[in-house]
Amino acid sequence: MSQELETYQSAQQLQLSNKLVVEKIGHTALLTLNNPSANTWDAGMLRGIEQLVAHLNQDDDIYALVITGAGEKFFSAGADLNLFASGDKAMAREMAQRFGAAFEALSNYRGVSIAAINGYAMGGGLECALACDIRIAEEQAQMALPEATVGLLPCAGGTQKLPWLVGEGWAKRMMLCGERINAATAERIGLVEEVVAKGEALNAALALAEKVGNQSPVAVRAIKPLIQGARTQGPDHWLPLERELFVDLFDAQDTTEGVSAFLEKRKAQWQNC
Repeated sequence: MSQELETYQSAQQLQLSNKLVVEKIGHTALLTLNNPSANTWDAGMLRGIEQLVAHLNQDDDIYALVITGAGEKFFSAGADLNLFASGDKAMAREMAQRFGAAFEALSNYRGVSIAAINGYAMGGGLECALACDIRIAEEQAQMALPEATVGLLPCAGGTQKLPWLVGEGWAKRMMLCGERINAATAERIGLVEEVVAKGEALNAALALAEKVGNQSPVAVRAIKPLIQGARTQGPDHWLPLERELFVDLFDAQDTTEGVSAFLEKRKAQWQNC
């Protein structure tokens, strides 16, 4: 890491769950899931994700978000099944809504989100990673959507985002057959973009997030929805908007700065406006 981590004071003011640890390094917010022993999700953590993303969307000094798990074994094992042991449908509905709101907010975060998968990413843990833009996994990581094993189904985007990334066949192997995959297989099928040695996912994710700082955050905000839009509409649908957004960028100070910096052979100083 080229800079020291510091407490992200603005997030502290949000009174987030103490199971969400937020720090700052340069223009990157680092979120650590810290709910021992398996970093399972509860309602407070999910509300916290939604609140944090809303806050980051207003923070012009933050360009990227990195998410990892505390400890060496788990990124996140998903929801705590004790919440569903009673068969309470009201609880099930509340948690499904919480998961959906949290990870949809994460997917729509205006900056670049990177999951540093440092261990098991199971169920809602993997769905959190799926909601991120990029996934980096350590070589010992294991990934699965095993909800059907206990009579449930993924309710935080897994049934939609996984087949988009890996294809219908592998999505069915993981969800319908309960297949757990290792990091090497995840990279081969397109579930993760990079595999690194044990203990290196966070460093790799922060290094990639630092590269985000070289990009205009205004341009990133325009590009990301165009890329993700192809999930629901064909490419031809987005081409006119692509051209319009290109022109709209000429209203941004960062566009003038970026072109000038390139021509003057210097590093651009983004203002995020």
